Amino acid sequence: MKLSTPVRWTIGAGLVLLLALTLWRYTFDSPAVHDLLRLYKDPALLQAELRAWGWLAPVIFILIQALQVIISPIPGEATGFLGGYLFGLALGFVYSTVGLTVGTMGAFWIGRWLGGAFLRRYIADHLWKRLGFILEAEGAVLAFVIYLIPGFPKDIVAYLFGISPMPGWVFGLVSTLGRMPGTWVLSAQGSRTATGQYLQVALISALAAAVAIPLYYYRHQILGFVRRASGTRKEPS
Repeated sequence: MKLSTPVRWTIGAGLVLLLALTLWRYTFDSPAVHDLLRLYKDPALLQAELRAWGWLAPVIFILIQALQVIISPIPGEATGFLGGYLFGLALGFVYSTVGLTVGTMGAFWIGRWLGGAFLRRYIADHLWKRLGFILEAEGAVLAFVIYLIPGFPKDIVAYLFGISPMPGWVFGLVSTLGRMPGTWVLSAQGSRTATGQYLQVALISALAAAVAIPLYYYRHQILGFVRRASGTRKEPS
């Protein structure tokens, strides 16, 4: 018997819902997941756990960095700092960059797979209105500026770029480049703190603030200029 399109969609949606409930019951709502979330909330515990993994610590750290992008409410500043603290400036920067790139591209492809109609139900109205222009974004410079300037919810932005016309490889390249300055600052702060070079920590923090504060303050003007230059039609709300 050949099923009609609405019936096939209904059956498919039911199977997806059943799978989601099963995953939540036995995976997302499991003690292991609650323990993982504790690691993000307690940097000291995270540091101890990473040290206990020994030579596998870099792999675990990269996975943690990737997950904190995909699970947007988890803050990434603490893990970026911890990378420099545990592995030094160079390796901390590399491991953080790899993890953030993997997580960002994961969010991008999840967004592309789910589509705009699905994401719209899970993104707050004010964010959707403020960032809706991304849905028609094609310019690499625009994506680079968004990831460079502080103040934008970059993890949510990755999902939205997934439903834009931008090719995946372009987004991966420019988002990684845009994240690098902030990643370097966090890694440098962590590595200098680990070696007790607090004066350098203060200097790095002051220089980073001197650059980041004006960028944050004028972020809407800068983004508006880039959007007009790239020909994006929709104006900011």
